[in-house]
Amino acid sequence: MCKFLLPILLLVAAASAAERPRDILFILADDHRHDAMGFLGHPWLETPGFDRLAKGGAHFPKAMVTTSLCSPSRASILTGLYAHRHRVVDNYNPVSPDLVFFPQLLQEAGYETAFFGKWHMGETDEPQRGFDHWAAFKGQGTYWPDGRGTSRVVPQTAYDGYNINGTRKPQQGYITDELTDMALEWLDSRDPDKPFFLYLSHKAVHSDFVPHDRHRGRYEEKPFPAPPTLAPPAGNPGDWPRWVLDQRNSRHGTGYGYNLPDFDVAFYYRRYMEALLAVDENVSRVLDWLEREGRLDDTLVVYMADNGFQFGEHGLIDKRTAHEASIRVPLLMHCPGMIPGGTVVEQTVANIDIAPTLLEIAGALPADAGRRFDGRSFLPLLQGKTDGWREEILYEYYWEQNYPQTPTMHGLVGGRWKYVRPHGIWDLGELYDLAGDPHEERNLFLDPTHQDRIREMNERLFDLLEETEGENLPLLRDRGEVFPWRKKGGPAEAPFPPHFLRD
Repeated sequence: MCKFLLPILLLVAAASAAERPRDILFILADDHRHDAMGFLGHPWLETPGFDRLAKGGAHFPKAMVTTSLCSPSRASILTGLYAHRHRVVDNYNPVSPDLVFFPQLLQEAGYETAFFGKWHMGETDEPQRGFDHWAAFKGQGTYWPDGRGTSRVVPQTAYDGYNINGTRKPQQGYITDELTDMALEWLDSRDPDKPFFLYLSHKAVHSDFVPHDRHRGRYEEKPFPAPPTLAPPAGNPGDWPRWVLDQRNSRHGTGYGYNLPDFDVAFYYRRYMEALLAVDENVSRVLDWLEREGRLDDTLVVYMADNGFQFGEHGLIDKRTAHEASIRVPLLMHCPGMIPGGTVVEQTVANIDIAPTLLEIAGALPADAGRRFDGRSFLPLLQGKTDGWREEILYEYYWEQNYPQTPTMHGLVGGRWKYVRPHGIWDLGELYDLAGDPHEERNLFLDPTHQDRIREMNERLFDLLEETEGENLPLLRDRGEVFPWRKKGGPAEAPFPPHFLRD
């Protein structure tokens, strides 16, 4: 589209929004990798629903999360705050009643709001503030009510069905389909004259990656696109930290994944992609409903994930680390009346930006947004206004007793250079040049030509922590199961970093 037409379109959209606030439908997937979408050139994954969103709207290839863990990321989406401020730093402890969720502000602006699916902050499925209609399940829920298709017991799995506005209702079928069924039923039954905000929060594609029966086995013969850092690095030529090498033999490593004796990363990758197909199909169902109702052009549909997921990068699985496969997520926005099709926003945006962005689009951004949120509205980026946008964001993860193989870390991410500072361990930090090393194969932390850069980035990191009141580590009560196991005879313990050895 001609760049000179974009301001005109946006003015028309703004005038329309002034007459009636824009309907917003936010779809959140769990652990969806940033590159697991067909339009990005995946060798065999087919995702017509995601492709449709990108073709008719905007794609954010540098969307990231500020903590790659389910509950902290979800809290950052709802509050616009870093984890050290909202203090939801694990998957078990309850949420502070003092936190304000952005749907509360939408309610104040006249929106009718609804939540469907995975809440996963604390171990509750009780109705939460900010939502007029509520349908959720406890913990991780389950793909099928009879548990079929699983290969292991996943912590926080629950078979209690749904809590619908305080009333228990059993799960009948496959959870990705059922959540979409409930969301569409609500859309059919609500007052069409009031603006709505619908939050559809899928369980998929969280492990144990159980695809629907209609998709099971579709990709079982497809080749696994192994990352270049999957194989153990003999002699550690990339100067990776010791904890990364050691984690290969852990619950979150390819040498002992999920503490299964015969873990096969390629098998799990294929099953993950099969489980993703139902999410894609149900995105299409939502778009089809909007099209039938004549609301597709003016409804903002946002698709995002709460985390990325590693499938062998640095010999790891899962998330939590600051590596690209862990922190980068899909972000798609579709609204033809506001966003020209095929838009690509190259700037770094984050989960903390969702709340202020959706509030501004709804005309409900509070006057104190600069103090209230750590994130910023990226609506100007959709309007082509990039001046003054940030070059990097803070990444933080806090050590969990449940999974002790990953240390507390802070980092500056989003720009060409990524700097990561581990906390509480005797080990190396990390510095990567993503322009020349997109797979993060070579840690430049010890490179003498980059020591000034490391010092400068460390200063900026602490400046950002001070600006956002992050000087103190949140420490919450230990809860949940603990998985400290290593496989006897598995990948050996890494040697101590030679950098610290002296004669």
